[in-house]
Amino acid sequence: MRNVRTRSSRGGPDNGQAPAVETRLTLRRILRLSAAFLLVNALFLPPVWILDGWVGSRWLVLEAVFLVALFALLPANRWNRIFATAGGVAVVLLAVLIAADTTLLMSLGRPLNLLLDLGIAPSVHHLLAGMLGESMGIAALIGAGLGAIGIAVALALLLNAPDRTPPPGNRVGRWAAGIAMCAFLAPLLAFGDRVPVIGPRTAAPAVHVAAQQASQLRDLLGERERFAAEATATAASLEGIVDPLGSLGDKDVLLAFIESYGISALDDPRYAPVLQPRLDDMEARMSAAGLHVVTGTLASPTRGGQSWLAHGTMLSGLWLDSQLRYDLLVATGRRTLIDDFRAVGHRTAAVMPAITLAWPEGERFGYDEIFAFDRMEYAGPPLNWVTMPDQYTWSFLERRVRAGGSDRPLFAVIGLISSHAPWTPILPVLDDWDGIGGGSVFAGWADAGERPEELWREPDRVRDHFALSVDYAVHAMVAYAERYVDERVLLIALGDHQPAPLITGDGAAPDVPVHVISGDPTLLAPFLDLGFRPGARPHPGLEPPGMDEFRGWFVAAFAGAKTREDGR
Repeated sequence: MRNVRTRSSRGGPDNGQAPAVETRLTLRRILRLSAAFLLVNALFLPPVWILDGWVGSRWLVLEAVFLVALFALLPANRWNRIFATAGGVAVVLLAVLIAADTTLLMSLGRPLNLLLDLGIAPSVHHLLAGMLGESMGIAALIGAGLGAIGIAVALALLLNAPDRTPPPGNRVGRWAAGIAMCAFLAPLLAFGDRVPVIGPRTAAPAVHVAAQQASQLRDLLGERERFAAEATATAASLEGIVDPLGSLGDKDVLLAFIESYGISALDDPRYAPVLQPRLDDMEARMSAAGLHVVTGTLASPTRGGQSWLAHGTMLSGLWLDSQLRYDLLVATGRRTLIDDFRAVGHRTAAVMPAITLAWPEGERFGYDEIFAFDRMEYAGPPLNWVTMPDQYTWSFLERRVRAGGSDRPLFAVIGLISSHAPWTPILPVLDDWDGIGGGSVFAGWADAGERPEELWREPDRVRDHFALSVDYAVHAMVAYAERYVDERVLLIALGDHQPAPLITGDGAAPDVPVHVISGDPTLLAPFLDLGFRPGARPHPGLEPPGMDEFRGWFVAAFAGAKTREDGR
C-alpha cells in the first residue's frame, strides 16, 4: 500500500516544519512592521523638531503606533495588500500636510488652511526658483515628488503581510506580532505626565493637523456673514464724515509698503545695530532737507508673506487675515481708499514691480493706472527673486508716474521688494538719481553677492543679510524723500509685515513701523494725535492700532474744514 503524506486542513505539509515556518514568518512580520514604524517616525518627527526648536525633543509618533498595531492584527489575505497601499499613500499625504503646516508656521506665522492655501501653491515654485534657480527649483520639486512616491511604495511593501501564511497557527502569529509590538512600544508611552498618553516625548502631528483643518472648516462656514457684517459697519462709520479727505485735495499722497520691514528690525538686538543708525540718518537728512517726519506703528494682519493682505487691509479698513477675506473684498466690490481719493479728484495709481502676471484684483480695485513689472520699462538685471531694485521703483515713480502730464494730484500705492527674501545681493543707493534711467546702471550687480543656495545654508548669515536688505530699502526711501518730497507731498512709508519666524523668532509682535514725511508740518499733526511721535522712531511698548483702523481714521482726520468745525 502506497504511503500517503497527510496534509493539514489548510493544505500545508504536516511534516513537523509548520511551527518553524510560522515562527520565521512571525519574526519577519515583526521586523517589517518595526521598519514601517521607524519610517513613519522619520517622516513625521522632523517638522515636530523644527517647531520645538531642537532635534530629539520628541521621538515617538503615536500615529506610527496605531498604524503598526493595526496591521499587526489584520489577517493576511488579499485585502491586506489594498489596505497596505492605501496606508502608504495616506501616510505620505499626511506627511506632506504636516510639512506644509510647519512651513507656513515658520514662514507666515500661521497654520495651514487647506481650503484657502491651495491658491498659493505656485508660490512654492517661485520661491524655490528665486532661491535655487529655475532649473534647480524644478529639479527639487520633481525630486520631492519621486521621493514621495518611493516612500509610499516602500511603506506599502512593509505593511503588506507575506503572501503565504503558515498553517493553523496564523491567527496566533498575528496576535503574537501585535503583542510583541505593543510590548515594545508600551513603555515608551509611560513618559506622558502632562496629557494622558500624549506626553513630553510623544507627538501626534497628523491628528493635530486633521483637527486643525476641521476647526478651520467650521470657522469658514460663517466667514461670509461675519465679513459682510464688518464691511457694512465700516461703510456706515464713513457715511457721517463731511468732505472726506478734503484737506488733501491738492496734495500727492504716496502710500509705500516696504517688504518685510517689521518692528523686529528696530527692536531685535540682532538687527537694531544696523537699522537704528539708519533712523538717525533719516532724522538728520530730513531736517537738512527742510522736511518733517513722524513715526508710529500699526499691526499687520499677516507675517512672513502674503503682502496683499496687508495692502488690502490698509486700503479697505477691513481686517484681511486670510485669503478668503481678501477674495470676499475683491468679489463684493467694497469701497477702498482708492475710491475715497478718486472722489476728491485724485488720479490713482499702483506701482507694483513684483506683479509679473495678470492682476485682476488691481483692475477690480479701480486704479486709474497700474504699473506692474511689464509696464515699468526696467532694462536692468533681475536680482534673484527681486525683479528690480527699490531705487529704480522710486525713480520710476517720480519720472513716469508723478510727472505723467496730469494736473490732478496723485494717490499712489507702491510695493517695494528689495527687502524680500532671499536678501541677496545687497545693493548700494546710488547718488546719481538722474543717471538711473531705464535701470541698465544696475547691470554691474547682476551676479553680485552670494548665491541664495549658499547663503541659506547658514541661518545666522541669512539674518545678517535680512538686516542689510531692510537697511537698503529704508535708505532708498530716505534718499527719495530727501530729493523729491516737499510741502505738496505726504509720504507714508510702512512695513507690510514682519518677516518669517526664522528671522524674528516665535511670538514676535505683528507690528510694523510707519514713517510719515512731508514738507508741510500741518499734514503730520493728525498722526501725532494718533500716537505717532516726532522723529524716525516709534514710541516703544505702545499697543498699536490695526491696519484695518487706518482708512476710517485717515479719511476723518483729513476731512475738510467744515467737518472739523462741526467737531465731527
